[in-house]
Amino acid sequence: MATDPAGVRDYTLIRGHSPLVISLPHVGTLLPEDIAPLLTDAARALPDTDWHVDQLYAFAFEDGYTLLRAQHSRYVIDLNRPPDDAALYPGSNTSGLCPALDFTGVPLYHAGPAPLPAGEVVRRLAIYWQPYHAELAAQLDAARRRHGFALLIDGHS
Repeated sequence: MATDPAGVRDYTLIRGHSPLVISLPHVGTLLPEDIAPLLTDAARALPDTDWHVDQLYAFAFEDGYTLLRAQHSRYVIDLNRPPDDAALYPGSNTSGLCPALDFTGVPLYHAGPAPLPAGEVVRRLAIYWQPYHAELAAQLDAARRRHGFALLIDGHS
């Protein structure tokens, strides 16, 4: 488990020895104390979580694969989005880097669907997104050094 300087648990890492790295960006369920009260009751139920996907990859432990598992909810920050919040699928209903709506279009925050202030997005990028992606890059680089190549599975439901 890794932590940022403030002690935030941002991911769990199980290092393996094979070229396969498995990333589970949407299995996290933690909501920080400063964010949880801002969310609606429905949002705190975390309906857009990839429930039990980590159980699908339980074989990874036995087979020596590297597994990186998010600890925090995608409602804190979506680790499967680029840091500039560019649309992954233009024209489709997506959640964004720091989602304001769930996938059905319902506001996540008591304050409504307004985007978060830029400073809050930058803060979440630094605390949650950057450490996860730095570790993912490091594990892919380590697999490449050991085997000459790396394989990435981005596990979702």
